[in-house]
Amino acid sequence: MVVLGNNKIEGVDYSETFTPVARMVTLGCILTIAISKRWELHQMDVHNAFLHEDLNEDIYIKPPSDFSPPSPHLVCKVRKSLYDLRQAPRQWYFKLATVLRDYGFEQSPLDHSVFVYNRGNIFLALLICVDDLVLTGNSPSHCAAFKTYLNKCFKLKDLGPLK
Repeated sequence: MVVLGNNKIEGVDYSETFTPVARMVTLGCILTIAISKRWELHQMDVHNAFLHEDLNEDIYIKPPSDFSPPSPHLVCKVRKSLYDLRQAPRQWYFKLATVLRDYGFEQSPLDHSVFVYNRGNIFLALLICVDDLVLTGNSPSHCAAFKTYLNKCFKLKDLGPLK
């Protein structure tokens, strides 16, 4: 199901939009560090990322054309985020940020789409570009453990080394 987000009116149907994308300068810095230290760079995609989070607002849509409600005046209340909702990227970001913080990551105060895990001698950095993730760090085993954790939280497609 896809919502016609292009018909939404700011202030009426939604209050704000946000799409999590790491800044290019941040990406360049992280890549430079990872390459100079010979760290692995992992690329991942979260399957159906926007469908993972509940909504904070009440949103109603017309039933799909192949569904006949008992009354023509009935509508469907959307409980989970759907693609093309203006709220979907923001809700996805909130869900992902919560999962990352629960693991021990901290959000960068300079780029909100970058999360860092720094415990003892273990350092991991995660960059977010909507539903694509780039992971690097000084410990391949901790990178693998984190990817396993993330795959338990979301259906994750491991795209292998960053290309």
